[in-house]
Amino acid sequence: MEIDLPVPLPQRTYIPHTNATILCCNCGVEIDGTVSAGALCNECIKLTVDISEGIPREATLHTCRDCERWLQPPSQWVTAAPESRELLALCLRKLRGLSKVRIIDASFIWTEPHSKRIKVKITLQQEAFEGTILQQTFEVEYVVASHQCPDCAKSFTANTWRSVVQVRQKVPHKRTFLYLEQLILKHSAHKDTINIKEAKDGLDFYYSQRNHAEKFVDFLTSVAPVRSKKSQELISMDIHTSTKSYKFTFSVELVPICKDDLVCLPIKLAKQAGNVAPLTLCYRVGTSVNILDPNTLQTTDISAPIYWRSPFNTLADVHELVEFIVMDVEPTGIQKGRFFLAEATVARATDLGNNDTTYFTRTHLGGILHPGDSVMGYHLSGTNFNNPQFEALEESNAYSSAIPDVVLVKKHYERKKKKARNWRLKRMNKDEGEMLPRKQDQQRIEQDYEMFLRDVEEDQDLRSTMALYKAQQEKKLRDQMEGVETASMADTEETEGDEVPKIDMDELLDEFEELDVADDQ
Repeated sequence: MEIDLPVPLPQRTYIPHTNATILCCNCGVEIDGTVSAGALCNECIKLTVDISEGIPREATLHTCRDCERWLQPPSQWVTAAPESRELLALCLRKLRGLSKVRIIDASFIWTEPHSKRIKVKITLQQEAFEGTILQQTFEVEYVVASHQCPDCAKSFTANTWRSVVQVRQKVPHKRTFLYLEQLILKHSAHKDTINIKEAKDGLDFYYSQRNHAEKFVDFLTSVAPVRSKKSQELISMDIHTSTKSYKFTFSVELVPICKDDLVCLPIKLAKQAGNVAPLTLCYRVGTSVNILDPNTLQTTDISAPIYWRSPFNTLADVHELVEFIVMDVEPTGIQKGRFFLAEATVARATDLGNNDTTYFTRTHLGGILHPGDSVMGYHLSGTNFNNPQFEALEESNAYSSAIPDVVLVKKHYERKKKKARNWRLKRMNKDEGEMLPRKQDQQRIEQDYEMFLRDVEEDQDLRSTMALYKAQQEKKLRDQMEGVETASMADTEETEGDEVPKIDMDELLDEFEELDVADDQ
């Protein structure tokens, strides 16, 4: 049998596949003809195609010099810090045509602050031809122009307010308003006011919008026991469109009870408030009136609705305090918070050397009183009070025998006059207007402020709610002006009054303009 021999097959040669190449129409460089659109190489596309075409290179930003806000068209004014994200977003909104391209990056370029120029570097990305994405970076220069906003224009024009908050308290001193002023400054609740005027028994806060006044009234309700009323007055009306313009007035009245006041509660209210003794001391005023029975250390709160349901006045205020000298103190061992119950024997400071009259009383100051200390209190023995609640207390069979002769309030510290403090408080700029104080009234205002500063030094709970600032810069300037001898005398005075409460430097804040920031190289 014959077998066929294998027949050799011809081998195929592999021919590599190559893309068609063409020459660039500008520079003649070989490029891939299948993907190059427009017959241009990448370099020529960068030189000839501008994806930022139609985007302006210059623009104008309007800012208000008074409130330092920026105009966001058409009529909105926004707050933005220099070189902040908010200001960068405002700059990008001023440019037309950015919505058609993709923004990759945007950043500020440093310029002199006084040049009134802002430069922004923007990086864009867009598809120039099919399959060709182009990225380009360019700069935009903004001219900062000054323009007064409507709110600032109203503040410099008389009778342009739309709402006013009238805060009143019918007391013979200003200590409550001094404390309320510190709370307002700490929480920046006065930032929307266009003017603050002093009035009889209070302050008037003027606003350009109704919602700003309502927000301030809500703040006062959250920090103090108040009651408020609202009224409105029609200014103008358009009969064709039925649009009306009103002026709103908010009347806010504070409870006429202050810290360290002697309070005689109505007997019915005292029984409802935990069966506390009617004759009490007010030791704190927050969102409610906190009162204390110095005989038993029992405390209770009287909220604003309960007080205004049956209002009553104080029996005596801080101007009627009398100085006593502690002859003997014996603690009872009963403690409630920062109060220590003790039995004390005291004598009036004016009676020493004249007679031997002493008074026995119970006090809540057992933790800080020692024999020989001075203490301020109310002298009830032989004093006539024109108060219906106190008259009902004297006629009561259950409480008439429990009326003490003396009610001690706080410890008295001997202080040097015009002693320099290492701290200070901020004050609001108020327009006195026609309420310019007389000479005797000015002296009384200074005494109230000095008494408030002493309360801040002595009461740690009180100053924890406020912002206290260091007075180092003022002290340095004073030392430079007065010389070495005066400074040494001040040091001597400080060493003499070591018992006077002092505020630690850890509790004080630095002013922003007093902070010296330096980079350590």
